[in-house]
Amino acid sequence: MMVVRLLLVVALVVAGAAGPATAQSPARMVIATGVDPAFSQFYVAHEAGLFKKNGLDVQINTGPSGSAMVAFLVGNQVNAAYGAEQAGITAHNVDRNVVIVAEGTTLLRWFSIVGGKNVNSLDDLKGKRLGIAPGTGSEVFWLEVVKHLKLNKADYTIVNVEAPEMVAALERGNLDGFAVWEPWPTRAIMSVKGAKIVRDSQGIFTGRNFIYMNRGWIEKNRDAAERFMTSIAEANDLVNNHREDATQMVSKFLKLPVEITRELMPKLAFPLALSNESVGNVNLAMDQLIKMGKMKQSFDLREYVYPDLLRKVRPANVTLTLPKS
Repeated sequence: MMVVRLLLVVALVVAGAAGPATAQSPARMVIATGVDPAFSQFYVAHEAGLFKKNGLDVQINTGPSGSAMVAFLVGNQVNAAYGAEQAGITAHNVDRNVVIVAEGTTLLRWFSIVGGKNVNSLDDLKGKRLGIAPGTGSEVFWLEVVKHLKLNKADYTIVNVEAPEMVAALERGNLDGFAVWEPWPTRAIMSVKGAKIVRDSQGIFTGRNFIYMNRGWIEKNRDAAERFMTSIAEANDLVNNHREDATQMVSKFLKLPVEITRELMPKLAFPLALSNESVGNVNLAMDQLIKMGKMKQSFDLREYVYPDLLRKVRPANVTLTLPKS
Protein backbone atom coordinates (compact mmCIF):
# COMPACT_ATOMS: atom_id res chain seq x y z
CA MET A 1 0.00 0.00 0.00
CA MET A 2 2.85 2.38 0.89
CA VAL A 3 4.52 1.73 -2.48
CA VAL A 4 1.30 2.51 -4.37
CA ARG A 5 0.76 5.70 -2.38
CA LEU A 6 4.38 6.74 -2.92
CA LEU A 7 4.09 6.30 -6.67
CA LEU A 8 0.85 8.26 -6.76
CA VAL A 9 2.37 11.17 -4.84
CA VAL A 10 5.43 11.27 -7.08
CA ALA A 11 3.23 11.21 -10.17
CA LEU A 12 1.19 14.14 -8.84
CA VAL A 13 4.29 16.16 -7.96
CA VAL A 14 5.87 15.59 -11.36
CA ALA A 15 2.64 16.31 -13.22
CA GLY A 16 2.01 19.51 -11.30
CA ALA A 17 5.55 20.87 -11.33
CA ALA A 18 6.27 24.10 -13.16
CA GLY A 19 7.52 23.89 -16.72
CA PRO A 20 7.07 21.24 -19.41
CA ALA A 21 9.48 18.37 -19.85
CA THR A 22 12.19 19.19 -22.32
CA ALA A 23 12.11 17.38 -25.66
CA GLN A 24 15.84 17.68 -26.30
CA SER A 25 18.50 15.14 -25.38
CA PRO A 26 19.10 14.96 -21.62
CA ALA A 27 21.87 17.24 -20.39
CA ARG A 28 24.55 15.31 -18.54
CA MET A 29 25.48 16.43 -15.00
CA VAL A 30 27.62 15.05 -12.22
CA ILE A 31 26.70 16.21 -8.71
CA ALA A 32 28.20 15.25 -5.36
CA THR A 33 27.35 15.19 -1.68
CA GLY A 34 27.47 13.14 1.52
CA VAL A 35 25.22 10.44 2.92
CA ASP A 36 22.75 11.83 5.40
CA PRO A 37 19.21 13.25 5.25
CA ALA A 38 20.49 16.84 5.35
CA PHE A 39 21.02 16.52 1.59
CA SER A 40 17.51 15.22 0.92
CA GLN A 41 16.70 17.31 -2.16
CA PHE A 42 19.45 15.62 -4.18
CA TYR A 43 18.20 12.16 -3.25
CA VAL A 44 14.51 12.96 -3.73
CA ALA A 45 15.08 14.60 -7.11
CA HIS A 46 16.80 11.37 -8.17
CA GLU A 47 14.33 8.90 -6.64
CA ALA A 48 11.24 10.83 -7.79
CA GLY A 49 12.50 11.09 -11.36
CA LEU A 50 12.55 14.89 -11.27
CA PHE A 51 15.97 15.21 -12.90
CA LYS A 52 14.83 12.99 -15.75
CA LYS A 53 11.51 14.82 -16.02
CA ASN A 54 13.40 18.10 -16.44
CA GLY A 55 15.65 16.76 -19.17
CA LEU A 56 18.72 15.96 -17.10
CA ASP A 57 20.88 12.85 -16.90
CA VAL A 58 22.34 13.22 -13.41
CA GLN A 59 24.99 11.07 -11.74
CA ILE A 60 25.18 11.49 -7.95
CA ASN A 61 28.59 10.83 -6.39
CA THR A 62 28.65 10.38 -2.62
CA GLY A 63 31.51 10.55 -0.14
CA PRO A 64 32.30 10.62 3.60
CA SER A 65 30.67 14.04 3.97
CA GLY A 66 29.01 16.65 1.80
CA SER A 67 31.86 19.02 2.59
CA ALA A 68 34.46 16.53 1.36
CA MET A 69 32.70 16.43 -2.00
CA VAL A 70 32.46 20.22 -2.43
CA ALA A 71 36.17 20.27 -3.27
CA PHE A 72 35.41 18.50 -6.54
CA LEU A 73 33.77 21.69 -7.83
CA VAL A 74 37.29 23.08 -8.20
CA GLY A 75 38.17 22.78 -11.87
CA ASN A 76 34.57 21.64 -12.56
CA GLN A 77 35.23 18.00 -11.69
CA VAL A 78 31.57 18.00 -10.66
CA ASN A 79 28.92 20.54 -11.64
CA ALA A 80 27.08 20.88 -8.30
CA ALA A 81 27.68 19.85 -4.69
CA TYR A 82 25.96 20.11 -1.33
CA GLY A 83 27.84 20.73 1.90
CA ALA A 84 28.61 22.98 4.85
CA GLU A 85 29.91 26.52 5.18
CA GLN A 86 33.67 26.02 5.51
CA ALA A 87 33.85 23.66 2.55
CA GLY A 88 32.46 26.16 0.07
CA ILE A 89 34.64 28.98 1.34
CA THR A 90 37.76 26.84 1.09
CA ALA A 91 36.86 25.73 -2.45
CA HIS A 92 36.09 29.31 -3.53
CA ASN A 93 39.51 30.40 -2.27
CA VAL A 94 41.07 27.89 -4.65
CA ASP A 95 38.71 28.43 -7.59
CA ARG A 96 36.59 31.60 -7.76
CA ASN A 97 34.12 29.73 -9.98
CA VAL A 98 32.81 27.86 -6.92
CA VAL A 99 29.66 29.74 -5.85
CA ILE A 100 26.65 29.35 -3.53
CA VAL A 101 23.35 29.05 -5.39
CA ALA A 102 21.05 28.29 -2.43
CA GLU A 103 20.84 27.42 1.24
CA GLY A 104 19.35 23.95 1.03
CA THR A 105 19.05 22.91 4.65
CA THR A 106 18.87 24.59 8.03
CA LEU A 107 20.25 22.21 10.65
CA LEU A 108 17.94 22.82 13.60
CA ARG A 109 19.00 20.04 16.01
CA TRP A 110 21.60 18.28 13.96
CA PHE A 111 24.94 18.51 15.77
CA SER A 112 25.99 16.86 19.01
CA ILE A 113 29.06 16.03 21.03
CA VAL A 114 28.98 12.34 21.87
CA GLY A 115 30.89 10.91 24.80
CA GLY A 116 31.92 7.31 25.24
CA LYS A 117 32.15 5.18 28.35
CA ASN A 118 32.80 7.22 31.52
CA VAL A 119 32.42 10.50 29.62
CA ASN A 120 29.33 12.30 30.87
CA SER A 121 30.26 15.94 30.29
CA LEU A 122 32.62 18.22 28.42
CA ASP A 123 34.73 18.39 31.59
CA ASP A 124 35.14 14.60 31.41
CA LEU A 125 36.55 15.03 27.89
CA LYS A 126 39.41 17.26 29.04
CA GLY A 127 42.73 15.66 28.23
CA LYS A 128 40.98 13.04 26.14
CA ARG A 129 40.63 12.42 22.40
CA LEU A 130 37.82 14.27 20.62
CA GLY A 131 37.11 13.44 16.99
CA ILE A 132 36.55 16.35 14.58
CA ALA A 133 36.07 16.24 10.81
CA PRO A 134 38.15 19.25 9.72
CA GLY A 135 36.78 21.65 7.12
CA THR A 136 33.19 20.55 7.76
CA GLY A 137 30.22 21.51 9.91
CA SER A 138 31.80 19.33 12.61
CA GLU A 139 34.64 21.83 12.99
CA VAL A 140 32.35 24.86 12.71
CA PHE A 141 30.14 23.44 15.47
CA TRP A 142 33.05 22.58 17.77
CA LEU A 143 34.57 26.04 17.44
CA GLU A 144 31.22 27.62 18.30
CA VAL A 145 30.96 25.38 21.38
CA VAL A 146 34.44 26.53 22.45
CA LYS A 147 33.49 30.18 21.91
CA HIS A 148 30.03 29.99 23.48
CA LEU A 149 31.07 28.03 26.58
CA LYS A 150 34.45 29.81 26.89
CA LEU A 151 36.37 26.55 26.78
CA ASN A 152 40.15 26.26 26.50
CA LYS A 153 40.89 24.39 23.26
CA ALA A 154 44.19 23.23 24.72
CA ASP A 155 42.27 21.10 27.23
CA TYR A 156 41.10 18.79 24.45
CA THR A 157 43.12 16.50 22.20
CA ILE A 158 41.64 16.93 18.74
CA VAL A 159 41.82 13.93 16.41
CA ASN A 160 41.04 14.51 12.74
CA VAL A 161 38.65 11.81 11.56
CA GLU A 162 35.97 11.57 8.87
CA ALA A 163 32.41 11.39 10.16
CA PRO A 164 31.59 7.81 9.05
CA GLU A 165 34.66 6.50 10.93
CA MET A 166 33.79 8.13 14.26
CA VAL A 167 31.37 5.52 15.59
CA ALA A 168 33.76 2.63 14.97
CA ALA A 169 36.65 4.62 16.46
CA LEU A 170 34.61 5.30 19.60
CA GLU A 171 33.72 1.61 19.88
CA ARG A 172 37.37 0.57 19.50
CA GLY A 173 38.48 3.09 22.12
CA ASN A 174 40.49 5.17 19.64
CA LEU A 175 38.27 8.15 20.51
CA ASP A 176 36.73 9.23 23.81
CA GLY A 177 34.14 11.39 22.06
CA PHE A 178 33.35 13.24 18.87
CA ALA A 179 31.49 16.31 17.60
CA VAL A 180 29.49 15.72 14.45
CA TRP A 181 26.15 15.81 12.66
CA GLU A 182 23.41 13.23 12.42
CA PRO A 183 22.98 10.33 11.82
CA TRP A 184 26.31 9.53 13.50
CA PRO A 185 25.33 10.55 17.07
CA THR A 186 22.18 8.43 16.81
CA ARG A 187 24.14 5.52 15.34
CA ALA A 188 26.68 5.74 18.18
CA ILE A 189 24.03 5.69 20.88
CA MET A 190 22.38 2.68 19.23
CA SER A 191 25.54 0.64 18.74
CA VAL A 192 28.23 1.67 21.25
CA LYS A 193 27.75 0.67 24.87
CA GLY A 194 27.88 3.70 27.14
CA ALA A 195 27.72 6.29 24.34
CA LYS A 196 25.67 9.35 25.14
CA ILE A 197 25.06 12.97 24.09
CA VAL A 198 27.04 15.30 26.36
CA ARG A 199 26.15 18.51 24.52
CA ASP A 200 23.89 19.30 21.58
CA SER A 201 23.82 22.37 19.37
CA GLN A 202 20.69 24.02 20.73
CA GLY A 203 21.35 27.56 21.91
CA ILE A 204 24.85 27.44 20.42
CA PHE A 205 24.80 26.83 16.70
CA THR A 206 22.33 26.49 13.84
CA GLY A 207 24.22 25.09 10.88
CA ARG A 208 23.31 25.53 7.25
CA ASN A 209 24.14 23.38 4.26
CA PHE A 210 24.50 25.09 0.91
CA ILE A 211 24.10 23.98 -2.66
CA TYR A 212 27.19 25.01 -4.62
CA MET A 213 27.80 25.06 -8.34
CA ASN A 214 30.61 25.93 -10.72
CA ARG A 215 29.96 29.39 -12.20
CA GLY A 216 31.85 28.58 -15.39
CA TRP A 217 29.64 25.56 -15.97
CA ILE A 218 26.49 27.58 -15.24
CA GLU A 219 27.41 30.26 -17.77
CA LYS A 220 28.15 27.70 -20.49
CA ASN A 221 25.07 25.60 -19.68
CA ARG A 222 22.53 28.13 -18.51
CA ASP A 223 19.44 26.21 -19.64
CA ALA A 224 20.61 22.99 -17.98
CA ALA A 225 21.53 24.91 -14.82
CA GLU A 226 18.01 26.36 -14.62
CA ARG A 227 16.52 22.91 -15.15
CA PHE A 228 18.72 21.59 -12.36
CA MET A 229 17.49 24.28 -10.00
CA THR A 230 13.90 23.59 -11.07
CA SER A 231 14.42 19.91 -10.18
CA ILE A 232 15.79 20.82 -6.76
CA ALA A 233 12.89 23.22 -6.13
CA GLU A 234 10.38 20.52 -7.03
CA ALA A 235 12.18 18.06 -4.76
CA ASN A 236 12.09 20.67 -1.99
CA ASP A 237 8.32 20.95 -2.42
CA LEU A 238 7.99 17.20 -2.12
CA VAL A 239 10.13 17.11 1.03
CA ASN A 240 8.07 19.86 2.67
CA ASN A 241 4.59 18.88 1.47
CA HIS A 242 4.83 15.08 1.38
CA ARG A 243 7.26 14.43 4.21
CA GLU A 244 6.54 10.72 4.76
CA ASP A 245 6.93 9.91 1.09
CA ALA A 246 10.14 11.91 0.87
CA THR A 247 11.37 10.10 3.98
CA GLN A 248 10.83 6.78 2.23
CA MET A 249 12.85 7.99 -0.77
CA VAL A 250 15.71 9.27 1.40
CA SER A 251 15.73 6.00 3.32
CA LYS A 252 15.88 4.02 0.08
CA PHE A 253 18.69 6.09 -1.45
CA LEU A 254 20.82 6.02 1.70
CA LYS A 255 19.93 2.45 2.65
CA LEU A 256 19.20 3.94 6.08
CA PRO A 257 16.47 2.26 8.16
CA VAL A 258 13.27 4.18 7.67
CA GLU A 259 12.72 4.38 11.43
CA ILE A 260 15.98 6.31 11.84
CA THR A 261 15.28 8.49 8.81
CA ARG A 262 11.82 9.29 10.16
CA GLU A 263 13.35 10.30 13.50
CA LEU A 264 15.98 12.55 11.89
CA MET A 265 13.94 14.48 9.33
CA PRO A 266 12.15 16.74 11.90
CA LYS A 267 15.57 17.97 13.04
CA LEU A 268 15.97 19.70 9.67
CA ALA A 269 14.29 22.53 7.77
CA PHE A 270 14.42 22.76 3.99
CA PRO A 271 14.04 26.44 3.03
CA LEU A 272 15.79 26.43 -0.38
CA ALA A 273 16.48 30.11 0.09
CA LEU A 274 19.10 32.83 0.12
CA SER A 275 18.61 35.11 3.11
CA ASN A 276 20.61 37.38 5.36
CA GLU A 277 20.71 34.46 7.83
CA SER A 278 22.35 32.37 5.11
CA VAL A 279 25.05 34.99 4.65
CA GLY A 280 25.45 35.25 8.43
CA ASN A 281 26.63 31.65 8.56
CA VAL A 282 29.06 32.27 5.71
CA ASN A 283 30.55 35.23 7.57
CA LEU A 284 30.81 33.14 10.75
CA ALA A 285 32.72 30.40 8.94
CA MET A 286 35.03 32.94 7.26
CA ASP A 287 35.83 34.49 10.64
CA GLN A 288 36.70 31.04 12.01
CA LEU A 289 38.97 30.25 9.06
CA ILE A 290 40.76 33.60 9.39
CA LYS A 291 41.34 33.03 13.13
CA MET A 292 42.74 29.56 12.38
CA GLY A 293 45.09 31.05 9.79
CA LYS A 294 43.50 29.09 6.95
CA MET A 295 42.64 32.26 5.01
CA LYS A 296 44.05 35.78 5.19
CA GLN A 297 40.93 37.88 4.78
CA SER A 298 37.27 37.67 3.88
CA PHE A 299 36.33 37.87 0.20
CA ASP A 300 33.66 39.69 -1.77
CA LEU A 301 30.30 38.00 -1.17
CA ARG A 302 29.01 39.42 -4.45
CA GLU A 303 31.43 37.10 -6.24
CA TYR A 304 30.62 34.13 -4.01
CA VAL A 305 26.83 34.20 -3.71
CA TYR A 306 25.09 33.56 -7.04
CA PRO A 307 21.34 34.19 -6.59
CA ASP A 308 20.36 34.26 -10.27
CA LEU A 309 19.28 30.62 -10.61
CA LEU A 310 17.13 30.56 -7.48
CA ARG A 311 15.69 33.97 -8.33
CA LYS A 312 14.67 32.59 -11.74
CA VAL A 313 12.96 29.52 -10.27
CA ARG A 314 11.69 30.77 -6.88
CA PRO A 315 12.09 34.56 -6.77
CA ALA A 316 10.30 34.93 -3.43
CA ASN A 317 12.96 32.76 -1.77
CA VAL A 318 15.76 35.27 -2.44
CA THR A 319 15.64 37.90 0.30
CA LEU A 320 19.29 38.55 1.08
CA THR A 321 20.94 41.96 0.82
CA LEU A 322 24.51 41.76 -0.45
CA PRO A 323 27.01 44.57 0.19
CA LYS A 324 27.07 47.28 -2.47
CA SER A 325 30.18 47.80 -4.57
